[in-house]
Amino acid sequence: MKSIKITLLLSLFMTVGMFAQDKEAEAPKSDTEDAAALAKKLANPIANLISVPFQNNTDFGIGSLNGTRNTLNFQPVIPLKLSENLNLINRVIVPYVSQYNVTAPGSSQTGIGNTTISSWVSPTKVKNGIIWGAGPAFLLPTNNEYIGTDKTGVGPTVIVLKQANGLTYGMLANQLWSVIGPSASADVSQMFLQFFLVYNWKSGAGLGISSENTFNWAGNSNTSYLIPNVNAVTKLGKQIVQVQIGPRIPTIFSNSESKPDFGVRASFVLVFPK
Repeated sequence: MKSIKITLLLSLFMTVGMFAQDKEAEAPKSDTEDAAALAKKLANPIANLISVPFQNNTDFGIGSLNGTRNTLNFQPVIPLKLSENLNLINRVIVPYVSQYNVTAPGSSQTGIGNTTISSWVSPTKVKNGIIWGAGPAFLLPTNNEYIGTDKTGVGPTVIVLKQANGLTYGMLANQLWSVIGPSASADVSQMFLQFFLVYNWKSGAGLGISSENTFNWAGNSNTSYLIPNVNAVTKLGKQIVQVQIGPRIPTIFSNSESKPDFGVRASFVLVFPK
């Protein structure tokens, strides 16, 4: 069943990609140029662009209890101009988690998980298509022991990427250490590492794939997901939006009791060009 689900979603992934190529020739030139420019910026996590993504992740078949978890991430991106040469790109990720049959048979938990705030200082001028940013990241605790930690964390974050000929590829990393919190709670020492590759057509449609890896040094564990997706820029009335969907495939889990069988990611992004 798992292999059938993956095959069906990957088939959808490729079908939408071929459909996007056909639609590229049909789109009016001015609309195509605008969509292509926006798609390029949206593929860049530290672009000088205000956006409000709602990213929903659903995981099925978690552990021996066959649990389910849904995480809706509200993650607005707000750029600020520091000078003629530097921007400050700020991103907040606030997760709302709802899970069932994960911690015990018939149990359920809901609530806001740990909030992550990242700020990257990035040059305004791009050389050879290479874009980079660096700065601090903060972890704000939740009051729900089942879906997060109650310790505050801080650490560095960095991103490096390149854009050329419709391609965007690069990596994002952060390392967080707990600095404040109850002594009875476990310390936090955690790295997040993401590799991503996106190709966008001139229509604004695109195909992407990312690898998201979390290394819990304090707990001596790690988790990894492989996430292909199809995406497109369009309009709802006058509002510009980007939509994405794709499978969320678990690859490495140190703790088999927390590993899902399969997952799906869908995103809806409100875009506010300057």
